Amino acid sequence: MKSLKIGDKVKVIAGENKGKTAKIVKIERGSHKACLEGIGVVERHIRKSYINPTGGKKSIHLGIDISNLKLVEASKYVKSDVKKVDKSKSQTKSRAKKGAK
Repeated sequence: MKSLKIGDKVKVIAGENKGKTAKIVKIERGSHKACLEGIGVVERHIRKSYINPTGGKKSIHLGIDISNLKLVEASKYVKSDVKKVDKSKSQTKSRAKKGAK
């Protein structure tokens, strides 16, 4: 089974949002939940405080359990740090003799 990654397109196979497809925005590894784009978004009310003097509402993602998701299309992730090896400049390895210590 292929593990799910950020950017994968998945389909919800169980729960309230059954049948919907969306991209993965964030994965919470500790709780095994994935946040999907446009699914499971709720508003939370925020009390006035020193940090937030106006208060108001904030949209947050509720995670959907990974076991309730099915991979539809994998993201096109490409590693940028892959180095090509030039065989003409490869180093020769020294070999030890059988009886040597």
